[in-house]
Amino acid sequence: MTQQARDWVRLERHSGVAKLTLCRTGMQNALVPELLAPLLAILQSLHADSSVRAVVLAAEGPAFSIGGDMRRFAAEGRIGKDNLRHYSARLVGLLNEVALAMLALPQPIVGAIHGTVTGGSIGLLAGCDLVVMADSAVIKAHYANAGYCPDGGWTAWLPELIGARRVAAALLLNRSLPAADALEWGLANCLVPVDEVETEALAMAERIAAYPHGTMHWSKRLLRDRTPELAARLEAERRGFIELVATERAMESTERFLATFTNYPDDPS
Repeated sequence: MTQQARDWVRLERHSGVAKLTLCRTGMQNALVPELLAPLLAILQSLHADSSVRAVVLAAEGPAFSIGGDMRRFAAEGRIGKDNLRHYSARLVGLLNEVALAMLALPQPIVGAIHGTVTGGSIGLLAGCDLVVMADSAVIKAHYANAGYCPDGGWTAWLPELIGARRVAAALLLNRSLPAADALEWGLANCLVPVDEVETEALAMAERIAAYPHGTMHWSKRLLRDRTPELAARLEAERRGFIELVATERAMESTERFLATFTNYPDDPS
């Protein structure tokens, strides 16, 4: 892994609070293995860190994350279908591991969410225990545009959080979910102006860190201890993703998506 890739996730500490920031700003934090691997390693390192009582997950740039890097999917596919399947298996596998690590982390996680949350990056939002969201944020599936199988927990996690009919509308009708709906449906705890998101999330985490650690740990564990069932559902999404991603229809949709969305970022840094 290059130094540049290691810099795509930044860890800071604020008196009992660990702040993790996605920093692949040139690609609006599009997900690639080189971003997810260090994020997973940091989450695993925090698991036994008694000095950390709460965690904030934030992101730099105009978007929290635009999901899987479509330019990378296209590039891998041009090498060959088997190569694309191998890459996708690793990518979605790492995303699933990150989601499960967030669930297993004893410290509560507060998400600081702004901009867009697209595709598989929903797993990073769903993995948070509390969510502070910008009132301008938007959640998008985009699988109908790309021709891929939903991943990141769209079918594994979201129906439990907001209801199967609402998830079906996002996936089957390609509907976006504005911040106001995310709040009403329970995906967010509060909405604030975009320039206040990180401040509010840190304040919430500091409040958690001041409470007895055992109480916070057990409250999270009892609320969210569904790991075996979730892991099986995430693995089903991964298998579906691998099956679809290298089909002719999906590969054509990828190229068409990149040609249509001319504002899609094009900066690998």
